[in-house]
Amino acid sequence: MVVAGGFAVGKTTFIGSISDVEPLNTEAAMTEHSVGVDDAGGVSDRKTTTTVAMDFGRVSLPGNLWLYLFGTPGQDRFLFMWDDLVRGAIGAVVLVDTDRLEQCFPAIDYFESRNIPFVVGVNCFDGVAKHKLEDVREALQIPAHVPMLYTDARSRAATKQTLIALVQLAMRQLRGAA
Repeated sequence: MVVAGGFAVGKTTFIGSISDVEPLNTEAAMTEHSVGVDDAGGVSDRKTTTTVAMDFGRVSLPGNLWLYLFGTPGQDRFLFMWDDLVRGAIGAVVLVDTDRLEQCFPAIDYFESRNIPFVVGVNCFDGVAKHKLEDVREALQIPAHVPMLYTDARSRAATKQTLIALVQLAMRQLRGAA
């Protein structure tokens, strides 16, 4: 499974809150060299590191099954890596920050163009939903068949519900293709 979205939307936190093993993070310090190259989306004053390759985590399931989670870097300059990160993925979570909706379009476009099942998780920073899901769906032009839900990347229970929604979607699509 892939966890994608814009810069500083909570991908690393999402994987860290649900992973049963210590997550692998490829965080690097943000430097002045990224100014003018990366869209920090107004959060650069609060964020000192960024993912430069991927995040990795694992969730253990009954019956000796595991979900492997791969988090994408949030900057557009790392889009070239996505084909490798999604190879074999059953689906993706696209995390959305409603203050910076435009940053999730590359992820949505990527998964739609490759027919990879995805759910949209509206990350509720500070535990507060700022907009109704219907309004976010309309703003992002997300088709009705794509599940959308509120989540909180810091909460194991919330990330679990988001992953359950993705597994259910992937299973429905698999059954439909058979």
